[in-house]
Amino acid sequence: AAGGGRCGEVAASLRAAPDGGLFAWLRGRCLGRSAAVDPARDSFRAMTGLYGSIQPADSVYLSTRTHGAVFNLEYSPDGSVLTVACEQTEVLLFDPISSKHIKTLSEAHEDCVNNIRFLDNRLFATCSDDTTIALWDLRKLNTKVCTLHGHTSWVKNIEYDTNTRLLVTSGFDGNVIIWDTNRCTEDGCPHKKFFHTRFLMRMRLTPDCSKMLISTSSGYLLILHDLDLNKTLEVGSYPILRARRTASSSDITSSSLSSPRAVGSPCQQNDSGPLSEKQMSRSSQREGGSPRNSLEVLTPEVPGERDRGNCITSLQLHPKGWATLLRCSSNTDDQEWTCVYEFQEGAPVRPVSPRCSLRLTHCIEEANVGRGYIKELCFSPDGRMISSPHGFGIRLLGFDVHCSELVDCLPKEAGPLKEIRSLYSHNDVVLTTKFSPTHCQIASGCLSGRVSLYQPKF
Repeated sequence: AAGGGRCGEVAASLRAAPDGGLFAWLRGRCLGRSAAVDPARDSFRAMTGLYGSIQPADSVYLSTRTHGAVFNLEYSPDGSVLTVACEQTEVLLFDPISSKHIKTLSEAHEDCVNNIRFLDNRLFATCSDDTTIALWDLRKLNTKVCTLHGHTSWVKNIEYDTNTRLLVTSGFDGNVIIWDTNRCTEDGCPHKKFFHTRFLMRMRLTPDCSKMLISTSSGYLLILHDLDLNKTLEVGSYPILRARRTASSSDITSSSLSSPRAVGSPCQQNDSGPLSEKQMSRSSQREGGSPRNSLEVLTPEVPGERDRGNCITSLQLHPKGWATLLRCSSNTDDQEWTCVYEFQEGAPVRPVSPRCSLRLTHCIEEANVGRGYIKELCFSPDGRMISSPHGFGIRLLGFDVHCSELVDCLPKEAGPLKEIRSLYSHNDVVLTTKFSPTHCQIASGCLSGRVSLYQPKF
């Protein structure tokens, strides 16, 4: 009887499926297309529809006179606080609903504040050009929880693994450092160097923390598959998957806590030469066919840049882990592109066979203004739209004109992103933008220091 009930549920689901058919139903279920699997999906669909009526909210401009350019915006996970990372050592905190100013951390750091990351609804971390990371508690903002020392150059990026409670940072010293917040004291947290590469720009973790992506100013994108943050990456300790194109010998290095050493090429691990197929096979067998922290080196295809180098300045990930979003600029800084790359999942047929995990699906050329400044873009909470700095404003971009999900409109060949709406309210170049995680609201910050909010008007 129980089996008959289950069959009845499946039959009802198949009848309700728009395409009908078992394979369509199974695919939809895997992607979270059932109300029982993802009840928030329909609410996000409704929220996406609201963006069609979004407008600059003139009454909620946020600005002060002393903080300088806005480099990063971050909402708390519950959407109750908007934090602003500023050029002149300050961090601003606002209530994004009422637009009221909560607090100014006037000397949060000794140099530019570059990035903010919430660990939960009360704890957040900031990083700076002063080479430090600071931890803060919203309940006690008069002093830092602690200051973390370990980088030797500007710290540009913070990520957080909620499963292990490990903080991950990257900087222009080329280091990716892991901090154990489980053992945090007033003097800091235990830390270790996890990885090192030259020309490092940005580092991100996928939502499930199964991959780490690293972008470089030399146009390479590094992917660490089957990520294990607890495993120290010493020289020769991880297999390197062959890239679609070969990187130069000086670009990729690995790091241990004691002695970083350069590798010869993406297919080489140490001075003794490339890893043999037998060694790689043994490694794969030992790890069950999927070696932890296996490195892939790519040079992502960028339209118009086939014969010229490019710099990957901004790196973001789809909230469901389906794709990565890059902002690329030419080496001559006269052209910029926003590009979406779908993850091609699955291990290679053989451990040493060529592998390319990313496929360019959508792209669009950006306004060539504000040369030399990095423009940080972002996905909407449901992953249906992209907010991209565009001159003195932002553009809302979709994979199609209906703001469909990426998996529903994957083209056979790369196609253009569709402009859903353009919003202009700044008098200077916009450097960063962010969607609220809980409300139909977008924030943007510009070079002259103004922060603007956008929300629906009826």
